[in-house]
Amino acid sequence: MEVEEKITLSENGQAVEVLGEQDSHIRLIEQELGVKIVVRGGEASISGPAERTAKCKQVLRYLADIAAKGGEITSATVAYGLKTNVAAEEKIADKLSTPIFVTAKGKQVRAKTVGQYDYLEKIRKNDLTFCIGPAGTGKTYLAVVMAVQALKNKEVRRIVLARPAVEAGEKLGFLPGDLQEKVNPYLRPVYDALDDILGYDMARKYMERNIVEVVPLAYMRGRTLEDAFIILDEAQNTTSPQMKMFLTRLGMGSKAVITGDVTQIDLPKGDFSGLAEVEQKLKNIPGITFSYLTKVDVVRHPLVEKIIAAYEEK
Repeated sequence: MEVEEKITLSENGQAVEVLGEQDSHIRLIEQELGVKIVVRGGEASISGPAERTAKCKQVLRYLADIAAKGGEITSATVAYGLKTNVAAEEKIADKLSTPIFVTAKGKQVRAKTVGQYDYLEKIRKNDLTFCIGPAGTGKTYLAVVMAVQALKNKEVRRIVLARPAVEAGEKLGFLPGDLQEKVNPYLRPVYDALDDILGYDMARKYMERNIVEVVPLAYMRGRTLEDAFIILDEAQNTTSPQMKMFLTRLGMGSKAVITGDVTQIDLPKGDFSGLAEVEQKLKNIPGITFSYLTKVDVVRHPLVEKIIAAYEEK
């Protein structure tokens, strides 16, 4: 049954944020839900099947609330509203509109999904946080943001970012260059996050002064890191002994975040992932928490979520 609903998008001129450039957000909602949206002034008229019209009204209200609080609305914001029950989430506009950091280029970093918001809260409240989720959910980037924030707030004196130098079908010995040149490609995503958050020049300055250290996981053996924010990225590619080695590097005044995707393990056949087993061993220890992101939290190109869903199908 066709119905028509009306909703006020804005009383203070923020309707343009909801509409998107050249009404791109409205077109996306119409395409996904199969409804017709007509906007005049600050009011939208929605027509279509009752259930889809109700969902559209829910999404537009969610976008209007974020705009009213000064939050940024992107295609990812719209996509998240379409694929989740935003009406059921308490104070969602507050969670997704509050900046958590401003990058060197002036970009405001915010949680883009409720899952990301909860992940950030767990990092704030715990000394050891594991984040497990698929590609594109912001696991590494948000961890680096929190590390830089802790450094700027003088909660820690340095940042250490580690990655296992293991990738599918590749061996370090076959790569050109010395050891550092061999491992640099594996650490590139971490460098990219640092450059975006701190700016290229400041990131290099911090690394030259050893305030920020980016290292292969093997370089962590035998060290104790105090007053540091430590991140282990791509942790699904650690073995059980490597995971234990990393976790026992934590010194006084330090905080650690371990991120990984257990569906993309590149270890040699027969090696068991340290990330896959760690929950059962550590789940009951106070101060250690686990955050789980899903394809709903993907904030890359909309196709990424569809690709993840396709690979999850049996």
